[in-house]
Amino acid sequence: MAEHKGNVLMQKYEMGKMLGQGTFAKVYHARNMNTLESVAIKVIDKEKVMKVGLIDQIKREISVMKLVRHPNIVQLYEVMATKTKIYFVLEHVRGGELFNKVQRGRLKEDAARKYFQQLICAVDFCHSRGVYHRDLKPENLLLDENSNLKVSDFGLSALAECKRQDGLLHTTCGTPAYVAPEVINRKGYDGAKADIWSCGVILFVLLAGYLPFHDKNLMDMYKKIGKADFKCPSWFSTDVRRLLLRILDPNPSTRISMEKIMENPWFRKGLDAKLLRYNLKTKDAPPVVMNADFDSMGTILATEGKEQEARKPANVNAFDIISLSTGLDLSGMFEDCD
Repeated sequence: MAEHKGNVLMQKYEMGKMLGQGTFAKVYHARNMNTLESVAIKVIDKEKVMKVGLIDQIKREISVMKLVRHPNIVQLYEVMATKTKIYFVLEHVRGGELFNKVQRGRLKEDAARKYFQQLICAVDFCHSRGVYHRDLKPENLLLDENSNLKVSDFGLSALAECKRQDGLLHTTCGTPAYVAPEVINRKGYDGAKADIWSCGVILFVLLAGYLPFHDKNLMDMYKKIGKADFKCPSWFSTDVRRLLLRILDPNPSTRISMEKIMENPWFRKGLDAKLLRYNLKTKDAPPVVMNADFDSMGTILATEGKEQEARKPANVNAFDIISLSTGLDLSGMFEDCD
């Protein structure tokens, strides 16, 4: 794969420096040679993802990203594939992760509110399209050159049709410190309610500079999450404390809804009206789904043929991915959580 400047992908993209890498993918800066537009290209190693059964999740990520076109969501431009690699051509978001900003210290209330407003509007839009992110955290929130938030990484997202007959999702996934208590207890959960919880944890982190639920022992941390055992620091305003108590409600049936968050006076202060208008204007419009890229990728992915069929991959969730990435054994983690 192109590691150096000057390499050309598919006679269309000039590949630049590597921006980052994970277990299964590398992300490069690139330039569209026709339009001269900067893009980010996520290069996925097909053999690696097939070995751990993630091909279906990658296909789902593609279909999800085509459903959720929003100013505060990283845009997927196109998907290409060869026999060994899958290429996501994405919007290039220049400002880095919101996580990096938080690492430098907590944010002032107005700055935190602006990011939270953009996050809620983006996630609410996803929910209106039947998409649940399931891994919302500051590392998956990027900032553009104007310091606007962009939700990224839909690799663990679920579509409405993933629900079982009980109307709930059942795959335990997410990042432990941001995951809702009902996801941990493995009895099924509402994807929208679980995303709302994660948004609350993010708001707390932006304002406090640290996590509301933290413990060196993972099981003890899950117990804190299950009881919503957290304390707001002294500098939190009364209004934001009240809102957080309603978001970080361990009972999903009484947890505040997206609609009520968006009506909250603290949330609405200084809210960009264009964001609300965008959500209202596009929520009820039929989603634009471009199947051509997805179908062609599906065809290319099928070139492994019988060999792929013979080792039909099992579904791998986020906790399995954490195990693969770090060598951490999480087996038996949930035995005491019911």
